[in-house]
Amino acid sequence: MSTTAPVAPLTTQDAEALVSAAHHAAEAAGVTVSVTVLDAGGHLLAFRRDDRAVLISGETSTRKAYTALQLNAPTAGLVDAVQPGGPFHTLPTALDRPLLFIAGGVPVRRDGRLIGAIGVGGGAPEQDHAFATAAVATLAA
Repeated sequence: MSTTAPVAPLTTQDAEALVSAAHHAAEAAGVTVSVTVLDAGGHLLAFRRDDRAVLISGETSTRKAYTALQLNAPTAGLVDAVQPGGPFHTLPTALDRPLLFIAGGVPVRRDGRLIGAIGVGGGAPEQDHAFATAAVATLAA
């Protein structure tokens, strides 16, 4: 018998709030981005691609979210891990989806448990990471 209390899952309303927060942070910085939010099972809950965003930014934001979810870590900290000789160098071929290891993917947690992930694509990697991190912080507030 488990004594771990259940954690509320990431809802569509939560996901839309994350997308809105990331989009507003990017807009305030003058950057056009795409934002993807996945639930803990990797299912798409919310997505936004501005018409001014580069078309591939939508795929990029989705891959960043998927990577953050699968590895339960912000993608900003994984860049060195995928370099030749790094611990994740061969991981992309072991999974059914390609991973994208540049900043902008951040896990979403509630009560310390993974409930989803957000990915932001379209800006510089550091900007995308900041927008995703800012969005997650608003959900926790």
